Amino acid sequence: MPTQSFKEKVFRVVRGIRRGGVLTYQEVARRAGNPRAARAVGAVLRTNFNPAIPCHRVVRSNGALGGYNRGVGRKRFLLARERLSEL
Repeated sequence: MPTQSFKEKVFRVVRGIRRGGVLTYQEVARRAGNPRAARAVGAVLRTNFNPAIPCHRVVRSNGALGGYNRGVGRKRFLLARERLSEL
C-alpha cells in the first residue's frame, strides 16, 4: 500500500473538520504528520477547488482568517453561515 503524500494527508485532515468548527494551519500540519509545515498547508489548500474539502475551516493561529482561494470575504461568509446554523 503506497504512503500518502503530504497533500493527501492535509486534504484528509481538512475533510474531517466538522461544520461550524475550525483548525489552525499549524494544527492541520501537526495532524498531517509535519508540525513545522503550517505554510505548506496554506500552499496545499490554495490548490483546492473541491467543495468536499472545506478549506475555509482553516484559520491562522492568531485567530485571523488567513487566505482563501475564493476570496477572504467568501471565507468569512461561509464560516458565519456554518456557525449560525449550529446554534
